[in-house]
Amino acid sequence: MLDDQSVKALCQAAREEGCTISQLVLRDQAEQMELPQEEVYRRMEERLAVMEESIRAGMDPELRSNSGLTGGDAAKLFSYAQSGGLTGGFLNRCMARAMAVAEYNAAMGKVVAAPTAGSCGILPGTVVSLLEEGRCSRREAVMALFTAGAFGMVIAQKASIAGAQGGCQAECGSASAMAAAALVELMGGTPEQAAHACAIALKNQMGLVCDPVAGLVEIPCIKRNVSGTAIAFSSAELALAGIESKIPADECIEAMGEVGESMPCALKETSQGGLAATTTGQRLREQVFGGAACRTER
Repeated sequence: MLDDQSVKALCQAAREEGCTISQLVLRDQAEQMELPQEEVYRRMEERLAVMEESIRAGMDPELRSNSGLTGGDAAKLFSYAQSGGLTGGFLNRCMARAMAVAEYNAAMGKVVAAPTAGSCGILPGTVVSLLEEGRCSRREAVMALFTAGAFGMVIAQKASIAGAQGGCQAECGSASAMAAAALVELMGGTPEQAAHACAIALKNQMGLVCDPVAGLVEIPCIKRNVSGTAIAFSSAELALAGIESKIPADECIEAMGEVGESMPCALKETSQGGLAATTTGQRLREQVFGGAACRTER
């Protein structure tokens, strides 16, 4: 059985077995669940299919959330991506896919919590984008999700993946780190490089607060899925170039957990601080709920 509490142990096991992290995780999950590997793979492929559908549905320019605060921006960004933009069409299309899934979630659509609904757009914006852009096979994309899940399990055990416990660093930060590691494996990187990508992504979102306006997973959550996607790509690129994180992934995860514990309650999903407490944030809350007390939906 794999040690789900250490990135170092995960990488060491893959190195000793002479296989990828995803192969190691698939085999381990099959043993734990007492199922054939083909069945475990099929279940993960179903999750990939949900991600693909949420991208498609989220691209509807007429899509709006129940609150009326968000929707339709993914279609705008995808259209803009056709011109290339500042960073090139590829990255813009990836960010548009992340936004599409997050907007679809806000509109009560079916998404894959990866690792949470609030961060559901980042893995589709990265791994599924490579599949849809013809840069990997379907099997490679499915296997990459096993790699992402392995890193997510370590983060969940050593720190947190919940905004209410660790702020948005625990949600979008964790998702970005998971995606960065998965991207490295997709591009043929080593387990150690995947670990460095995970660490770099976490470092770049350390301390990110959870401050949902009106208590809804919309503002600023949706746009943080976009930025988390960009960070996942940049982190993977650094690792693939041979650049290492001076702080090991496990220590970055532990630091994230400590930062989350020290973060005030007002900045952990309560909508009592940050952007939620701004004049405009309060006005939007009143627009949605009138004079009712703010509530949090996660």
